[in-house]
Amino acid sequence: MKHYLATSALLALISGAASAGGTGRSGQNISVLFETGNYAEISFGSVSPDVSGTALGSSSGDMSKRYPQLGASYKRDINDQFSFAIIYDQPYGADVAYPSGTGYIFQGSTAELNTHAVSGILRYKLDTGLSVHAGLRVQTLEAKASIPVLTYTANGERDTGVGYLVGVAYEKPEIALRVALTYFSKIKHEMDTTEVLAGSPTNSVTSTDTPQAVNLDFQTGIAEGTLLFGGVRWVDWSAFEIAPVAYKGATGDPLVSFKNDTFTYTIGVGRKLTENLSGSVAITYEKTHGDTVSNLGPTDGRLGVTLGLRYTMDNMVVSGGINYTRIGSATTVVNKSPLLTSSFTDNSSFGAGIKVGFRF
Repeated sequence: MKHYLATSALLALISGAASAGGTGRSGQNISVLFETGNYAEISFGSVSPDVSGTALGSSSGDMSKRYPQLGASYKRDINDQFSFAIIYDQPYGADVAYPSGTGYIFQGSTAELNTHAVSGILRYKLDTGLSVHAGLRVQTLEAKASIPVLTYTANGERDTGVGYLVGVAYEKPEIALRVALTYFSKIKHEMDTTEVLAGSPTNSVTSTDTPQAVNLDFQTGIAEGTLLFGGVRWVDWSAFEIAPVAYKGATGDPLVSFKNDTFTYTIGVGRKLTENLSGSVAITYEKTHGDTVSNLGPTDGRLGVTLGLRYTMDNMVVSGGINYTRIGSATTVVNKSPLLTSSFTDNSSFGAGIKVGFRF
């Protein structure tokens, strides 16, 4: 059970990321850094959100597409004190597709936001149980949107940015205790952007910073074969916006922005079932703030449960899980007009994922 914190990476793949605060998806998990010995893993998750709303008597239909979530990690010891990890993840994303022919005011609107990140992290262990870690993150971001009711399209070309992370951890292996605190810097992007508004094209550069964040993760043994684990993640979403020149000039608002920062709370229990098999259950919660949100992300808060199994065989570890999340109700508005207000209620998402790891 002492390695159970690694399953939080799988939880992030399937825990209703489409409903997470802002456009967060991977949770920027670095738990592979704390694996014993040399280790590598790959993971795949699939999330199927069901998000719909109504405005002026018309239903939007399901506007959130199913999407995959991929991850890969490699960790290696250099000596007794130094180790390093290389992690690939997809930290942020959005897949919006309002069905056409519904009569809904934003029918036919689409939006995509795609990111890919590779992190290189170095860890140094002290003799006291403390350790420090730091590294660099290289990230790409691209985005596009189409809003027929505004006769508007935008295409932001892929851009690469660099950020950093730094953290500290404390471990007490005899009781399976680990507490890790990690800060992730913002990453600046400058996307070459082509907009077309009412038939008039505009070429410009859209500046955006993916937000800074802090992860606090913990685990501890609470009984023989039983582990308590969880964490808190803060993301500075109130400082994030995507504001192409033509769109903001016409509406007075960014294309995407968020009024509140997000705190995500996770708590779970893992239990050893046999010598090779263990199971877990975890609850994830984000507060519903009640403010109006963007039609390209019409969610506000969430409450989800994740069930997982983990099987160990020689040097291979296979983890799998499923998640169900209730998505918080939200109200959207465009250009501060009460006539363009929509209500999104009774929404949910379902996720499933698998992770395969090898020790060598």
